Amino acid sequence: MKVVVVGAGLGGLTLAHGLRRAGIDVVVYEREAEQGRPQGISLHFDDRGTAALRACLPPPHVAMAEATMGGPREQRLLLSEAEGRLVVARSQPLDGTSGPARPGRQVHRPLLRAVLLTGLEDTVRFGAEFTRFEQRPDGTVRSWFADGSTDTADVLVGADGIGSAVRRQYLPHVRVVDTGKRMLMGATPLRAVAGTGLPELIGHSPANAQAHGTMMAMGVLRFSQPPVAARKEWLPALRSRVVADAEDYVMWALPVTQELLGSAESPATVWRRAQEVSAGFHPTLRMVVDHAWPHLTVALRGGLIPPMPAWPAAPVTVIGDAIHVAPGFGGNLAMQDAHRLCDELVQAWRGQQGLLAAIGAYEDAMRRDSFPAPDATAGTPRMVATPAGSGGSGGSNGAEVGT
Repeated sequence: MKVVVVGAGLGGLTLAHGLRRAGIDVVVYEREAEQGRPQGISLHFDDRGTAALRACLPPPHVAMAEATMGGPREQRLLLSEAEGRLVVARSQPLDGTSGPARPGRQVHRPLLRAVLLTGLEDTVRFGAEFTRFEQRPDGTVRSWFADGSTDTADVLVGADGIGSAVRRQYLPHVRVVDTGKRMLMGATPLRAVAGTGLPELIGHSPANAQAHGTMMAMGVLRFSQPPVAARKEWLPALRSRVVADAEDYVMWALPVTQELLGSAESPATVWRRAQEVSAGFHPTLRMVVDHAWPHLTVALRGGLIPPMPAWPAAPVTVIGDAIHVAPGFGGNLAMQDAHRLCDELVQAWRGQQGLLAAIGAYEDAMRRDSFPAPDATAGTPRMVATPAGSGGSGGSNGAEVGT
């Protein structure tokens, strides 16, 4: 069996690891360069992502990923101002009763992706833009790329995000709707706000602060083990410069409209727009934005994929934001999809079930967990964030607000 995966985001790379460990031939094609496109720095990682890591990745990779996560996140905090100080006004458990978020840990997204790329150097083809596919009479699928090259496999998997080129051809009736909502997201070195009391106030918990009619989301990531030390102990083969550059930080996010964002696209101009938005905030919140890393500041775009009816199984399928979206935890669902699809394909490869039955079983489970019945969800599509300056069709699975 051979599998072609389009998109080297969290879902596509998790799937590639799982298939390789089982002995299945897999190739990943990624439109972007190795560093990828800006997607934000943080991800709230819950039990679905953790289960996928442990099932699909080699143990050293799992150890490296878990050693560099933040502390446990079990509640969400609402901050307010009292006598000039930021205080916790309310807390809510992350148990599904007050929203879809589950307990988890914060993850440095670029570092996690670097871990996922390690060991796949001969598997991932960067700068390879997928253009179309053809289902052949013998049951295989041929894929074409922008440079004129082709590849043929038993299965084609679209893991290429909300703007998925695979989905556009395979499920052309599925539409993506721009909501007009935008999110400015960045990160600030923890040392820059160490004397404010904010890190001690919120601990490991995600927090929201209301200010001047808007909301600022925040979260502190303190690496459980310094990434350089963790690499030496767990995964020496990890060569990405992100390891040496990583340090404890505060992530933050500010919701805005497209009108307020304007034409800002470069990280520097987006950061200046965030400074303008936060100009009237509490001094500590202003400090968080003012001392951010400008090059890590991104503008994210809200998009909707309405639920759709089931489709018949074929040797083409899609995972992650290419087919279903989930604000704030889409990376977990993409990795869960990868885990489930890997399990089903391995069973097919071993002769325990037919290939189309395997793909159909994955898709049934994905739809069951990701979409309520269509007649119960009319008018209630879900949102995903993608970089404002991008078509969203690169090798990614959306972008996490990480709170």
